[in-house]
Amino acid sequence: MKISMILDHVDSGHVALPEFQRGYVWKRKQVRELFDSLYRRHPIGYLLVWAVESEAATYRGDVPPAAGIVKLLLDGQQRMTSLYGVVRGQSPNFFIGDANAFTNLRFNIDSETFAFYQPQKMKGNPLWINVTELMKGGTKNLGELVSQLSQEPASKPKVGEYMSRLTRLFGIIEVDLHVEEVTDKDPNVVVDIFNRVNSSGTKLSKGDLALAKICSDWPAARESMRTMIRKWGKAGYSFTLDWLLRSVNTILTGKAMFHFLHDKSAEDIQSALKRAGRQIDKCLNLIGGRLGLDHDRVFFSRLAVPVIVRYLEKHDDALSEQERDKLLFWYVQTGIRGRFSASTESKIDQDLAQILGDDDDLDRLLDQLRLSHGSLRVEPEHFKGSSMGAQYYPVLYLLTRMGESRDWGTGLPLKAGLIGKMNQLEKHHIFPKAQLKTKYGKADVNAIANFCFLTKETNIEIRDSRPQDYFYKVEDKYPGALASHWIPMDEKLWEIGHYLDFLEERRTLLAKEANRQFAELLHDDTRWIRDYEPTDHAPSSVPGDVPSENEEKELEAINDWVEKQGFPKGILAYEHSDPDTGEQQAILDLAWPNGIQEELSQPVALLLNEPAETISRASSAGFRCFTSLKDFKCYVEREILMESET
Repeated sequence: MKISMILDHVDSGHVALPEFQRGYVWKRKQVRELFDSLYRRHPIGYLLVWAVESEAATYRGDVPPAAGIVKLLLDGQQRMTSLYGVVRGQSPNFFIGDANAFTNLRFNIDSETFAFYQPQKMKGNPLWINVTELMKGGTKNLGELVSQLSQEPASKPKVGEYMSRLTRLFGIIEVDLHVEEVTDKDPNVVVDIFNRVNSSGTKLSKGDLALAKICSDWPAARESMRTMIRKWGKAGYSFTLDWLLRSVNTILTGKAMFHFLHDKSAEDIQSALKRAGRQIDKCLNLIGGRLGLDHDRVFFSRLAVPVIVRYLEKHDDALSEQERDKLLFWYVQTGIRGRFSASTESKIDQDLAQILGDDDDLDRLLDQLRLSHGSLRVEPEHFKGSSMGAQYYPVLYLLTRMGESRDWGTGLPLKAGLIGKMNQLEKHHIFPKAQLKTKYGKADVNAIANFCFLTKETNIEIRDSRPQDYFYKVEDKYPGALASHWIPMDEKLWEIGHYLDFLEERRTLLAKEANRQFAELLHDDTRWIRDYEPTDHAPSSVPGDVPSENEEKELEAINDWVEKQGFPKGILAYEHSDPDTGEQQAILDLAWPNGIQEELSQPVALLLNEPAETISRASSAGFRCFTSLKDFKCYVEREILMESET
């Protein structure tokens, strides 16, 4: 079938997209290479469609398919969406994705190359042809272009050759594509075919595959889930479809693995999604309201949420204050100990098995953690981490929001719920980086014990002042405000020359406060935070260092680039811990502990200017390590995006 006819069928509704397909994921390079192949008349593969009665079609988009037989694209969505976008100059009705991938494609009639519009290179240059304008204008536009070229002195000698190339370019829409049809009426069979065909393309996660099956029975499932995720996004939390589906799974099946959803009906899924959404809302309110972890940057241990959701559902709003707080203590401890940093599904299943609905299920959850880690007590060494990626960074925020901390500029309490969105807390370096970086290493400058949280206005007001200068003013104006942030009151420690002693003393104070607040959460049932053997002492020397300011900017830029490719951002200054003991093993500059394609690709770490020991420990833990930005980008392009070399 000619490409032009296929595009006409898209317009008429005779070709559509099944709801279980995920969105458009191609990038500009793939679009450019598609058109280059078509221009040179190279094969681009066949299309696979599902021929089904319109009334039975579960399609994507607002416009219903045409009456009669409709052909739903099983394989070829990326190619046909790209062709439609360039030829028609707009997205098809079923489109979900980034339209910039196929906007402003140009063709150079002299070099016979395709590229996307670059003003400095192409503006005013008649050799760069707008492919969309040519396609939309038809033969009339083709004739006008030839006429214009014949009047240009530089192109006049080659006008015949250029006309031939333009005709060949325009002829792309007349290229024939073989269309293979599937006529089976069973959606489950079709989904299985879809999964097999797409297994060699851009890989689908386990959640994607489960969602494909769900959408075959309930077409609106994906959009219903996206609506929930957008709602939480507006509240400051960033979640994925896989994450939400995990909670649906635990509510409906009591299991972590997605394959347990395969025999569930559309009605089962709809009900479980509604219940999961309600319980996640409760969970976020509990964690934000009681613990103060009210935004994405401090919301750690998110894979504990499916377990909490299951627990809340089983207890049907009947939680006592003691049960609520004990559950929150368990949540915090899973984050501190890196409970779900490896073997995610098996760990979730282990925890789900402890929730049997009787009075001792929370005790069993905590006993299981203690068996792995010894005492769940916090020690000063645990606050030796560095930067915002450290596991104890959210704990410091939690202590501030749950304790008696007061703002140093206003004297107002910083408890959870007492400050509005316009006054969100900011990280403040107690000893300013500008004063420290000439004397101390990056890890010491960015030590967790050098952080506190203040309002934005106060943070700006203090700026780069030295503690020995501004501490006295704060204490005179608001007595006790320094101690409310666990600042050592020995004035000698406020001097930069005693900075390392300050860190050591503040770690002791922070650990003491953490254990006090955890005892409150346990309502003084402190059996889990007593000293037990073996305890999980932090290693005396942890290889790796937090990035310098320049490196941090480079890492943030590459993180933004990864996100633009459609993948989750990595974790800056990631503290890799032993999954069994919780001991910190190494600080990795930027890491994806679950892979860039979560659950499909291996863990990845980007390590810039790090010692061999850091690379060795990360590699031994299963991370694929990259020591240059260039090599990392090549890996993402060639193996994750599966793009060939330019």
